[in-house]
Amino acid sequence: MPTETFQLERFPTPTGRMLVVNDEQERLRFIEWEDHEERMQRLLTRHYRKAAIVLREVTRKSAARQALEAYFAGDLEAIGGLRTTTTGTNFQREVWGALRRIPTGRTLSYGALATKIGRPAAVRAVGLANGANPIAIVVPCHRVIGANSSLTGYGGGIERKRWLVQHEVSRYLVDPN
Repeated sequence: MPTETFQLERFPTPTGRMLVVNDEQERLRFIEWEDHEERMQRLLTRHYRKAAIVLREVTRKSAARQALEAYFAGDLEAIGGLRTTTTGTNFQREVWGALRRIPTGRTLSYGALATKIGRPAAVRAVGLANGANPIAIVVPCHRVIGANSSLTGYGGGIERKRWLVQHEVSRYLVDPN
């Protein structure tokens, strides 16, 4: 069985300690909160099922960590240019690409997202792809809400989703540039 070796960083954020997983080329592979590390391990195994996963903890700051720290400090666009690599299905990657096109400070319903990708009947599938997103915040699944504008499920917890949406909306209203 081949081996995939990734670099793992742990650092504090206003929403809890975060885990960032990068590959050797500094492409972002995974973001999760430390209190959901078991979920991250499960998803890594699912995403890379044909390889043994080795996580090497590092202390130097990657580009992803620097961008996330800037995001949490108020520079909401700092994460936009990060290089990412995912292993999801074609449909999942299509949904994740659409998530990255939701403007900062805005939200979109699952139904509207399904319509945007040309699959208006695939609302549930869009929700499942959204929930399987391995790169939270950078692939902003927190910007997807219920049809009635309610905050719905989020892998990191609904309180984190609320914080992220409020963080973006409040910054966007103060400085839309």
